[in-house]
Amino acid sequence: MRIAFQKTLQRALGANSEIMLLTGDLGYSVFEPIRDEFPDQYVNCGVAEQGMMSIAAGLALSGKTVFAYSIVPFASMRAFEQVRDDIAYQNLSVKVVGVGQGFSYGHMGVTHYALEDVAIMRALPNLTVVCPADPLETEAVMDFAVQYSGPMYIRLGKAGEKNVFAAKPDFIPGRFAILEEGQDVAIFAAGPIAAHALAAGTILRAEGISCRIIAASSVKPVDKETIARAAADCRLLISVEEHSVIGGLGSALAEVLAEDVSAAPLVRLGVPDEFPKTIGSQDYLRDHYGLTPSKIAESVRHYLRKRSPRK
Repeated sequence: MRIAFQKTLQRALGANSEIMLLTGDLGYSVFEPIRDEFPDQYVNCGVAEQGMMSIAAGLALSGKTVFAYSIVPFASMRAFEQVRDDIAYQNLSVKVVGVGQGFSYGHMGVTHYALEDVAIMRALPNLTVVCPADPLETEAVMDFAVQYSGPMYIRLGKAGEKNVFAAKPDFIPGRFAILEEGQDVAIFAAGPIAAHALAAGTILRAEGISCRIIAASSVKPVDKETIARAAADCRLLISVEEHSVIGGLGSALAEVLAEDVSAAPLVRLGVPDEFPKTIGSQDYLRDHYGLTPSKIAESVRHYLRKRSPRK
């Protein structure tokens, strides 16, 4: 996803000299082509993410569209006050890009886990929050972002994400993408964990369980129509996210469903309300927290058994 971001942004920089990229001393082996081709549109702000966000705000006030890039904990948590006061409050054209969502930096421990960022960014007025599902959707999000005049938070995987779309989709904030249709359970997935949701659906369909798989990449605003339709059609709704169960996609769905008395029950799969004490690879940590295809499928079986079929 980093490469898709870089290539799409590089094309945009060539087409529009008012677009800029700021980085917090990151992007080595990724941003050199941008640095070399567009030196006046690229600034390495050093290990100073708070200052980088304020610089981004100043550039936006000067008419620039700015992409401010760092790894997720630094882009969202370390610089939160500047994102809040300098960017979101003033409704500026700054796109905060966090790379390394979820357990992407699994061997580096809790300081580098990205498990709370969607929650805090979703709370900010004016800020659109997007978790692309794959490299193709990253390109689509970037196509939108370079034209959009407001602030965004874009949450990316680090590397090696599988495509869940066959071709680059259209991206519209507030619109989810239905990857597969189904009637028993609807699985909403935010970010590249959508590939695991699809694989879980394959497991369950072989057992006769019909799964609707939804790439819920626009976490703010959410697609209320698709949520309501799934709640009316399906016996169970599942949210899957490489994030805390508090404040992320699951909470966003729950807020919509709380206003719908006819809604199907919602089960939130993610990281519980704790600081993880486990360290390991991203795959190991996903398995530990039940976010592999087989464990997502087992959760669906478990909660469906508790539900009687709809009449």
